[in-house]
Amino acid sequence: MNKDLLSQVEVMFAALNLQSVANSLPEPGTLSDLLSLHVVGSSSTAIVPAKPKELTHFATDAVEMWLRSVHSFLISASLTDASPVWSSVAGYYSSHYSIRAFAHIFGAFNLHKKRRIVYLDRQGSRAVFRIERKRREDGEHKFYWKYVSEHPQLNKDPFFYGFRDDVPDSDGAHRNKANYWDHIDRFPRFLPLNAESLERRVERISNIVLSDVPVPSTDSFPDIENVQFVAYHRLVKFRRLLDEALGTKNRFWKVHREPFWRPSTMNFSVEDPVFAALYAGK
Repeated sequence: MNKDLLSQVEVMFAALNLQSVANSLPEPGTLSDLLSLHVVGSSSTAIVPAKPKELTHFATDAVEMWLRSVHSFLISASLTDASPVWSSVAGYYSSHYSIRAFAHIFGAFNLHKKRRIVYLDRQGSRAVFRIERKRREDGEHKFYWKYVSEHPQLNKDPFFYGFRDDVPDSDGAHRNKANYWDHIDRFPRFLPLNAESLERRVERISNIVLSDVPVPSTDSFPDIENVQFVAYHRLVKFRRLLDEALGTKNRFWKVHREPFWRPSTMNFSVEDPVFAALYAGK
């Protein structure tokens, strides 16, 4: 990990190591409300000092987004047979929440209502926010996926790429088919996976070894296997990144990295694809 990113993560989580983990997640909307206070007038770009509390909330928000990703993945796995269409949607959102978790750790936040993008920067030894107007192409999904895929930490990782919904083989087009096409499904009897079946499903996903990233395809809709596979790998990669930066030293991350509500099989193990080592030149 780049030393600047490592330092940034350590600063974000520092205050969380000095307080009880209980009730450490702030109220919904806390970070967006705080950042919105910096939006004054109609200026296209503004630079403002970043307050310690705001940096801490970037950390808690990233972890909460990751927990959403884990929970959505489990919902997707549970609905594999009961509702293929909703299994595919939940699987997509598991990926999207992981993408957002990475974006917040890297220091970017899309203020939807204020139509601004907030970036965490440095001016000498000071942490500052650079606040820019959203462009036409900065919708939430397109912005976050593009930002994360182009970040130096992940721009060589084939599991991360820009949001596309204009080609059949893409997460976005597959999600759009589930949400917006007509006559997509014939509904099976609603029987969600029981605990044992869910654990077998998670174990299967975690043990798949492939030689290429399996991009979900609208032509194979509902391409649940591939939707769940990429979602699982993305959430594992976020956990690994924070483990690399924080280890088990930070009490907040030490607790939340092992959600109490996950099934025992959900141990975040994964068979790293062969291509990953080749892609990195290892």
